[in-house]
Amino acid sequence: MRNIVVTIPAKDRHKEYLEKIGEGCRFLYTAPSAVTGDDLRDAEIIIGNVAPGLLKAAKNLKWIQLNSAGSDNYCVPGVLRPGTILTNSTGAYGLAISEYMVGMSFVLQNKFYQYCRNQQDHLWKDQGPVTSVYGSTTLAVGLGDIGGEYAKRMKALGSHTIGVRRTPGEKPDYLDELYTTESLDQLLPRADFVALSLPNSPSTCRIMDERRLRLMKPGAFLINVGRGNAIDTEALCNVLAEGHLGGCGVDVTDPEPLPEDHPLWDAPRMVITPHISGQYHLAETFERIVRIAGGNLEKFLTGDLGGMKNLVDFETGYRKR
Repeated sequence: MRNIVVTIPAKDRHKEYLEKIGEGCRFLYTAPSAVTGDDLRDAEIIIGNVAPGLLKAAKNLKWIQLNSAGSDNYCVPGVLRPGTILTNSTGAYGLAISEYMVGMSFVLQNKFYQYCRNQQDHLWKDQGPVTSVYGSTTLAVGLGDIGGEYAKRMKALGSHTIGVRRTPGEKPDYLDELYTTESLDQLLPRADFVALSLPNSPSTCRIMDERRLRLMKPGAFLINVGRGNAIDTEALCNVLAEGHLGGCGVDVTDPEPLPEDHPLWDAPRMVITPHISGQYHLAETFERIVRIAGGNLEKFLTGDLGGMKNLVDFETGYRKR
């Protein structure tokens, strides 16, 4: 009998769905904060994230299905035993986070953040000219599920869309242009919106350093929903203070959580949310995670390992397919 530990907050109907697929398996449902080494000792399958340090106790683990799209913490050598299958939940978050990004685009360009502050101060004040998504240029840096869904929506609103990905590939219909990361410096001066949805890796850390922030078009907007360390935070504070950018919206920061006294809080034209765009606030996000987990569970139990979705490449931290 296979032992499966489930750490996602499954309701009865989700449990019924998973247990129907895993008929004959023993399921243990717990929370990530409550799971112990004893819980993992006999586990062959884990559905959901657990603290990487606890995985040393999972001596029988064959496969872990993450509820997150990011998997970098589990790719560190020694966290998982050689041969363990790692899959993530890429594809679950594109809907919620891309809509967050579109919303943030409107917040920044229409200066809604300033009008909210004016309302708190009971101040009736016109904040001046704004720009439009229509006729703009959007640069999506990172073309996974999230970046691709954002580009689709921006194109539908009338923006010229440019995509940047790590490796060459066929251009999807929702992009007007497609390049690899080597072209980033030439693309930044063209974009009105620069949107980052990148995983954490050595190649993405500080990809937006001060030099690249200054390459951006004056008045352009920067949005980051991937990893906080994709942007040099100190450099961002400097560039915003000088008025070079039209604004910046982030759902991730470096460091995170952002300390109460950090200067980024008070940077001009800055909008910060506390890493909430990809959580379960949108119910459909969780439903998609359960469907991904269920589909992969069926493939795993029938031995169709090659048919599993979102297999992670331990070398790069990106999914293989």
